[in-house]
Amino acid sequence: MSEHRLGEIVIERPRGGMRVSLKKMHGFKKQLAKLTEEASEDGLLSPYLIKPRNKSKYFSDHLGPLRRYLRSQVGQPWNQVYSQLCQRLDPSTLAGQHVLSHVWHYVERHAELIDGVVHRKPYRGYFSQLASGYRDQFYVHPETGLLCIADKIPWPKPPAPTDIVILNDRHQYRKLNDLWYLITFEEFPPPPTEYVTDVLQGLIPRCRAVWQNDRYLYAARKKQCNKKEIRFILSQLAKP
Repeated sequence: MSEHRLGEIVIERPRGGMRVSLKKMHGFKKQLAKLTEEASEDGLLSPYLIKPRNKSKYFSDHLGPLRRYLRSQVGQPWNQVYSQLCQRLDPSTLAGQHVLSHVWHYVERHAELIDGVVHRKPYRGYFSQLASGYRDQFYVHPETGLLCIADKIPWPKPPAPTDIVILNDRHQYRKLNDLWYLITFEEFPPPPTEYVTDVLQGLIPRCRAVWQNDRYLYAARKKQCNKKEIRFILSQLAKP
């Protein structure tokens, strides 16, 4: 990456989407274009004053070089890093201001240490832990003033369900009102049938059925489990 062209690299990415001519559009946009053209010919307004509200183009900044540059400066004094950025990105220009606005999205300047853990500055009286997720999160160390990168905190695994044991696509054990049942699923009937009675949800339309293996399934029957089945269920739930 050319650090001297950082501002150009970040903002030179072409906009996403596609350009669509109003002359090729149908419906209200075509009528709007015609009204605009007629009003412009009559001198009532400039042709650029009436434009469609939903644009087909959108901005798509290329921020990878900026993140890589910040990552390469981890461990350096933030004042020095920011000074170098200002030398390469003129804050008096619109392009420089645009890139620097992205810097503040990545760098937390007012971090605080609470019991050795980095937190963001309080928002409405509440602190939130600073952590890297799908992208790196940087912060200025409140004591040393160095640019640091926040540790990634792994997402906790959801606890295993204790009220369901799946056997296969069509059968599963469910705990309902402290009683275990064997639930049997069947394929949703073809049209014109649009409603069925589901033993778990009641009367449901096709859209509320379970979509699995390219077909709609619903809970057609349930049978209370016997002691042997309950022992099997408990053994399955006890597995790590």
